[in-house]
Amino acid sequence: MHNLDTLLVGLRAAGEHTRLRILALCARGELSVSELTQILGQSQPRVSRHLKLLVEAGLLERLPEGKQVYFRLSDLTAASEIAHALVSLIPDTDAALNRDYSRLQQVRDARSQNAQDYFQQVAKSWDSVRAMHVSQEKLENTLFDVVGRNFNGDLLDIGTGTGRILQIFADKVSRGVGVDMSSGMLAVARSNLESNDFKHIHVRKGDMYQLPVENDSFDLAILHMVLHYSDNPSEVIYEASRVLRANGRLIVVDFAAHAEEYLRTDYQHHRLGFADSEIYKYFENAGMSAPLEARQLVGEPLTVKFWLAEKSNKLVHLTGHSKTANA
Repeated sequence: MHNLDTLLVGLRAAGEHTRLRILALCARGELSVSELTQILGQSQPRVSRHLKLLVEAGLLERLPEGKQVYFRLSDLTAASEIAHALVSLIPDTDAALNRDYSRLQQVRDARSQNAQDYFQQVAKSWDSVRAMHVSQEKLENTLFDVVGRNFNGDLLDIGTGTGRILQIFADKVSRGVGVDMSSGMLAVARSNLESNDFKHIHVRKGDMYQLPVENDSFDLAILHMVLHYSDNPSEVIYEASRVLRANGRLIVVDFAAHAEEYLRTDYQHHRLGFADSEIYKYFENAGMSAPLEARQLVGEPLTVKFWLAEKSNKLVHLTGHSKTANA
């Protein structure tokens, strides 16, 4: 919802030729200052000033990622409706915009090549671990069943990696956000999402212990093959619960407890899978309940399990310690 003042601020911020071009570009995906400078053919200080005005008006969202900062059309601010309405009015036949879009494609092509180069470096180790459990197709089909084929809400993918989970749920979610600490993997995910032109989905850099999203802002969170990298799984699940809305769901997809010690030494797994009792204790500490028995897919030698929890309590977070209080 927005009032007259919000509308006026948004219109003033957008009422300039270059800023309208920036809105049109950012509606097509996340772009950094340097990329916008390259596309627009303007100096970085000038582009930065335009971006500052658009962010202050709530038309753009600012997403820090290490030394880089990305910008995208806002989804959640009071002015987000204004931003989307303005973009819808921009004519596709404008010659200057078509030149911008052509340079945008060049930026995306360069991103895609860099992402492919990075992924080639890590793909071999991923394939080695995948060979030890069930196929990706079986895993994804089971995840669809656990989520429910009729799901339609806001999804948070924690530890998004290549963005694969966001891609397979793209037509089922109203909004999707992926979080990852690796800038290299975010580049891969961003390239994959852009190649499919998913405008309602984006990724951002963040820590699974301190997610860069607001309280009570998602209907579903997924931890897909992520928790075994954590040295404090209880805090990860507690933090995931924080960002879920009332009755929101968390799905943990990970390995059942196993004895493959070399995964710890060779692949940096902090935990050798999990017992049901461990996961259910983490859920309980985070004010969540497990309504269904965990599903599993038996592989050789690794079994993949699907633990589902629902947010049931109001959380009180005190200086790094997890506590729950009755709602």
